[in-house]
Parts: sequence; C-alpha cells; structure tokens
Amino acid sequence: MPDATALDQATAMIEKACGRPIEALESLAVRRPSDDPLLRSVMHIRSALVVTDNAVAVHQDRLHALTRSGRVPAFYDLERITGSAAGLRVAQAESRTSLQAISHVIEAREAAATVDRPPAARLAQAAVARSGHAPRTLGQSPDQPAASAVSGPSVAAPGPHR
Repeated sequence: MPDATALDQATAMIEKACGRPIEALESLAVRRPSDDPLLRSVMHIRSALVVTDNAVAVHQDRLHALTRSGRVPAFYDLERITGSAAGLRVAQAESRTSLQAISHVIEAREAAATVDRPPAARLAQAAVARSGHAPRTLGQSPDQPAASAVSGPSVAAPGPHR
C-alpha cells in the first residue's frame, strides 16, 4: 500500500478488526452507539480523518500546480508554496495521529473483548474486598464489624461561625 492514503489505511484497519465492511460499521455506530462505544470512537476518529485526508489532497494539488515542471515560480508564489508545504506537513501529521489513535482504540477494543469479566465487575469486586479491610475505631473489639462511613453533609453546630 505505498500510495494508499491514511483514510484507506484506516478503513482497511477497521474492516479487518471488525470483520465487516465500513458501510455496515458506520450504520451500526450511528444506530446503536451504546452497544459498542469503542466502535463509535473509531468511526468518529475516521470521520475526522476524512477531513484531514481531503486537506492533504488539496495541499498536494496546490503544490503540484505551483511547482509543475517547466515553470519557474514567481516571487509572490514563494509564500504560497511555503504555506502549502507547511499546511501539507500539518495535515499529514494529523493523519498519522488519527491513524495511531484508531490503532490504539482497536487494540483497547480487542483487549476488552478478551477479558473474562467486564472492568466494572472487577472494580466492584475490588471495592467489596477493600470494604472488609476498613480500619476499626479505637476501643472497638476485633469481633465487632467496622462502622460504616456516614454519607452526606455533616450537621452544622448551632452558634456563630467565622
């Protein structure tokens, strides 16, 4: 894929990871976003990549037009050439960043799919395990359960406050 655009690379990466064509994934991400939030994230990053890919194409076309063979650029074209070259570099950097972000989200999606239990269940189990290790107050005997923490605001004592 030497002359494949970043958008083509992203599309291939997403289709390979999900095993479906991009059109089906786009509709799935829009219709049922809560079913697979990571797919929605990948599709959102891809939609930003569409804009960046168009910017790369525009800057490349402009540079080709300004620097075509047999044409000597005029003095006032030098600033346009420099600006287009800088814009091209920025757009290509944004494309690479988007590709990397898509790659990371796909890796996270695959890692989440391989875990036996969802992270929320593991966090709840850890919280339950920690609650058994709550510190005891001074003077409390070891056979008594630890007092639970009070939730909510404390009641203010009557009197003047500073």
